Parts: sequence; structure tokens; C-alpha cells
Amino acid sequence: MPRSGIAARIARYHKGRAPDLLARKYALMAASPFAFYRGSCQLFFDAWPKHSPLDDTPPIWACGDLHFENFGSYKGDNRLVYFDLNDFDEAALLPIGWELTRFVASVFVGASTIGVGRSDATALARCYVDAFTAALASGKARWLERETASGMARELLDAVRLRKRKKLIAKRSELRGGQRRLVIDGEKTLAVEKEDAKRARKIIAKVAADDGRKKFFTVLDVAKRIAGTGSLGLKRWVVLVEGNGGAAGHYLVDVKEARPSAPAPYSPYRQPKWKSDAARIVAVQQRVQAVMPALLHAVKSGGSSFVVRELQPTQDRLRLESANADVARLRDAMTAMAQLTAWAALRAGGRQGSATIDELLAFAAERRWKAEVLDAARGVAAQTLIDWKEFRAGY
Repeated sequence: MPRSGIAARIARYHKGRAPDLLARKYALMAASPFAFYRGSCQLFFDAWPKHSPLDDTPPIWACGDLHFENFGSYKGDNRLVYFDLNDFDEAALLPIGWELTRFVASVFVGASTIGVGRSDATALARCYVDAFTAALASGKARWLERETASGMARELLDAVRLRKRKKLIAKRSELRGGQRRLVIDGEKTLAVEKEDAKRARKIIAKVAADDGRKKFFTVLDVAKRIAGTGSLGLKRWVVLVEGNGGAAGHYLVDVKEARPSAPAPYSPYRQPKWKSDAARIVAVQQRVQAVMPALLHAVKSGGSSFVVRELQPTQDRLRLESANADVARLRDAMTAMAQLTAWAALRAGGRQGSATIDELLAFAAERRWKAEVLDAARGVAAQTLIDWKEFRAGY
């Protein structure tokens, strides 16, 4: 790591993470401003200006790290596939203005990533804010599945609908010595240390006890999992379990270490006392999503906590660069993501300190906050570029 102010702050925040995977994260962050923005959520809140007018916006159960790559597909516990917010590691009770600013800033920071210029980025940002306002003003929380989605979200759901768990198992595992074992490819998986494998097995045993399906959760193999950007360096494993039996019936389970929310200490709103950080993540996810993901659990183990969920062939992120800078398609995606943001706030309204539906409707009826969000997001984007250049100088 370079010994600069920004790098030192980032290093302090990531203290205790696995050095090999942390090195991968830093390399990704150095590659582009948007990757840096994705991987340095804590800087957004650490640099948030004091006495911002957005501090007084209503509290919501927020994702905490909202940007345009934190939306995607997943299979719910009802086995149907949905498109929704899908990352809640930083979830907290935050001013709604902070959540909106974080997303809008991602559009400005990531403009080059999705292939648009400044004017188009501004138009997309305004589209998001306007669509969010309209969805919030409706006062009704809806959801997106294949039959109700359009544009890029529909295309993603159409694509993942054809993916089968059997094919995922065949790709990620192999027969060795008559036993099915996970493939260690150095890209998605690494060999796991014995102590970590033992710990992962204990976590799955706790899930089995809670779920009541001991045979289903019989562990066949464990590997270290490599995924995402923000979580690289945390303890994370993929576990192959018996499931319904036979190669076609096996399941993959993602076990991910939970850490304290980065924005929570900065929030002007008092946070609940959670049993664990995994419990916080799972509770907020259950509140804001229309349907929770399959096999979702929070488990405590050895002084830490872990979020457990099924690793699915239908799980994928919406990648805006695939629009090939088609502004009409990007506007449609912005609208979908704005609606999901608003519906999440409405769905969790009035829970443990979050704003009531009436308070959210009153906020939607205001107009001043829109300009404040856009101005704040431009400032965040400008500072992110400065910070990224400083960080990249060490590489």
C-alpha cells in the first residue's frame, strides 16, 4: 500500500482482513474511479459535510452502500426469481438524502464506466431522482419479477431464468476419489485452511439445526470464495452441501463474514442494538426486499457473525456497461432502480425508528431536496476522483 493520507485511512478501515485478498481489492480499486468508489464506502461518510441540509431528511432502513451495481437478480425463498437491491453489508438507519446521494454520485463517478458524458450522466441522475419521487409518492411498495420488469432488468431476468443449479454444480465441482469436491480455480475459489473449513462446517451445522433439515445441510466440501469488491479480504466460504441428493440435487451455500456498518457511526439517527452484525444485515434485508433470498440465515461463530445464503445460478448483477451507452436503455434501468429504492423505503417504513409512510409521502411532496442531492453528489464525485488519483499514485 502507498503511504498516503487516503491509503492510510483505507488501510486502517481494512485492518484484519486477509492480506492476499485485500491485495486483490486494492488492485481493483486502483483500476478505475468507480471501482474505487465501490470499494471505499467509508470515505463517503467520513467526508460527509457537517450540517448538510440532507442530514434532516427522514430516516430509512438503507442499504448503506447504494450504487448502480448493487442491484441484481436472485431466487427468493419461494423459488421465484426477482430483481432488487442485493447488498446489505453496510445497512443502517440513515437519512434518506444520504442514500440517494450515494447512488446519484455513483452515476457521476461511473459515467466513463457506462460510456456516457457529463450531460448524459446528469440526465440519468435526474431521471433516477424523478422516478424515485414518483414511486415514493405512490405510497405503495411493489416489486420487480420477470413479468413486471422491462428493459435491461427484464433482459437479465430472461437470461438467468434459463440457468440451472445442476449446471452450476457441474461447473463448480468435480468427482475426486469417488467424492464430489469443489473446483479450486484461483479465480472464484481458493483452497481453504483446515481451521476455516472446520469453522464453516460448524456454521452450516447451526443453520441445519435452525432449519430442521440436517441431511440437506450435510457438508461435502468447503473452499474459500472470491467475489465482489467491497467484501474482499473478509472470511468468506462456499460450501457444497448434500441438498436433495445426487449431483443434480446438491446446493452451494455462501458463508460471508459480517462487519460493523461503515455509515452507522456517522448517522444522526440512533441505531438499534443488534444481536450481531449478521443479524442486522439479515433483518434489514428481510424488511426492504419483497421476498428474501433462499436459505438466508444469520449465524454467530467464535466472536464473529456470518450471513448464510444460497449461492445460485440465477444470482447476477445488472451491468450498465452492457447498454453500450444507449441512453434510452440506461434511463429505463435508472427508473427501475429508483423504483426499487423507493419501494424498499416504503416497505420498511415505521420499523425501529424509520420514517412512517406519511412522513415519506411528505418528503416526496417536497422539491428542494432534489437539487440538494444533485449538488451533494457532484461534490462527492469530484472528491472521489481526487482521492482515487492519490490512491492510484502508489500503483
